[in-house]
Amino acid sequence: MDTFAARGYNNASLAEIAERAGVTQAGVLHYFRSKALLLTSVLELRDRTDIEQLGAERPRGLAFLRHLVDTARRNAEREGIVRLYAVLSAESVTDDHPAQPYFRDRYTGLRAFVTDALIEACGLPETDRARAHDAANAIIAVMDGLQVQWLLDPGSVDMAASTDLAVTSLLATLAPDRFGRPGA
Repeated sequence: MDTFAARGYNNASLAEIAERAGVTQAGVLHYFRSKALLLTSVLELRDRTDIEQLGAERPRGLAFLRHLVDTARRNAEREGIVRLYAVLSAESVTDDHPAQPYFRDRYTGLRAFVTDALIEACGLPETDRARAHDAANAIIAVMDGLQVQWLLDPGSVDMAASTDLAVTSLLATLAPDRFGRPGA
């Protein structure tokens, strides 16, 4: 994780990864047939760790949206994982990057979870799914953008407070009768 986070996929060497892990390069390749498989395994480990923190069942509706704020708060305590995600997600937009399918699938799944949570929390009809989908994109974009800003200048960015403001504002916009008008 540390090597990919510090150097990105293309500049991370298997030799450095092996040295940090205390094994030979052949040892790394014994467990992970390729550097690309190692990368996807690291990303999957990151996700499993986050999922385990949720407990037996994923929260839904407003509880899931609050979980996103809690995730932003936890991320402020794990710079390496945040850096890994920020670097590799940006790198994955390049041609033939091995993490591109992972990030594409991750965004698709996360967008669906956030969309469903917004619909449930706001009591929106299915006909408003497109609005909820757009709001989900905005929440995810805010969270990802905050991570980059925080990595560059941690003292000037409160990821949890900013995420909470974005979620709260979008809830008030989507369901003013339940959550009040923004700024009111």
